[in-house]
Amino acid sequence: MDEIKIRYKKHADQFEAKIAAVAPGQWANQSPCAEWTARDVVSHIVDMHAAMLRPVGRGLSPAPSVADDPLAAFRAARADVEAVLADPALAGQESPSPTGPMTAAQHIDQVVSDDMVLHGWDLARATGQDDTMDPEDVDRMWTDLQAIPASLLDKMRTPEAFGPGIFVYGPQVKVPDDASKQDKLLAAIGRQP
Repeated sequence: MDEIKIRYKKHADQFEAKIAAVAPGQWANQSPCAEWTARDVVSHIVDMHAAMLRPVGRGLSPAPSVADDPLAAFRAARADVEAVLADPALAGQESPSPTGPMTAAQHIDQVVSDDMVLHGWDLARATGQDDTMDPEDVDRMWTDLQAIPASLLDKMRTPEAFGPGIFVYGPQVKVPDDASKQDKLLAAIGRQP
């Protein structure tokens, strides 16, 4: 549990720093996600925080909207998820997921925590920031991706397979054999590195 909390905090700190570094005129910049601007990337992350709270009977606390203040909206959503991780009863509560039952902490770790790394790259690309991902995260996520059964990976590449408006991965992008592991990971989830 401590490892999950530490990893979440690291990823949230990094994502928050990227939000804070966005210049006011950059929020409408196109992200690598075809249908999203930089602001939409943050909105998705805030929405995913809300999705992590639902299985434990919680929702996002009142806060400014991403449209009004992306940084404040993210900080509030982050505080709500950190409160779940700080409560052993809530963090340990099991619920169904597309890959089988898992605790709230495991779901947060495998979904929104890693999402902040991947979408942090999107936000960095959209706003001209350093898009280098932590090599430790890249190694862990690459290993996790390789362990996903082909049938589930195909489903994850199918738009809305997990519900309306839910897009997990895009089609795999070809990269050279000598591409960096970060580029291979990004290409595997449908990004053009």
